Amino acid sequence: MKKKFNSKWTDQEALINELIKGNPEAFKHVVEEYHNLMLSVARAIVGQSIADEVVQDAWISAIKALPQFEGRSALKTWLVRIVSNGAKSRIRRENRYVSLDEGWEAVPADHFDHTGHRIDNIEAWDDNTPEAILANSQLQAVIEESFRTLPSMQRAALTLSDMEGFKIDDICNILDISSSNARVLLHRARAAIHHSIEQYQDK
Repeated sequence: MKKKFNSKWTDQEALINELIKGNPEAFKHVVEEYHNLMLSVARAIVGQSIADEVVQDAWISAIKALPQFEGRSALKTWLVRIVSNGAKSRIRRENRYVSLDEGWEAVPADHFDHTGHRIDNIEAWDDNTPEAILANSQLQAVIEESFRTLPSMQRAALTLSDMEGFKIDDICNILDISSSNARVLLHRARAAIHHSIEQYQDK
């Protein structure tokens, strides 16, 4: 069913026009395409408990704002930015929001490559393949727990980059941060997870 919608809605401008008209098929297609992604980003920023509510609010905001959508970014990026902004606003209201880790400026921007990986990066763990690592259920649990304990902006940056495949420029647009900032967040998130893996393997 999803393939049918994908083949029908390949032109973004036409899709936007149909959404503005209230075409239920167009809306169904967009929800099928992007709802899980938006939920993943919301969970990264606010956690599991209120992520669904944040995404629902984001859909409402997006529907209202569609007539003003100018197409300067992909619809996918625009929707994810809306949910990111909503999630960050929610945390601010609860007085728990910190825009960035303290001291991020202490890491020079030229220590990172264009993907956010640190040039003087930590060494890779053992010679296991990614498949072998993920096959280890205990290690996967360690990785998931390490991810859950990351600061919200680190989780969001890592989710967008390593799980959803967004480029640095899109991540900066979605999270409203600089490229240097994004690279620091990504490095710190990756380093924290790597450290958890090293601790597990040293046992």
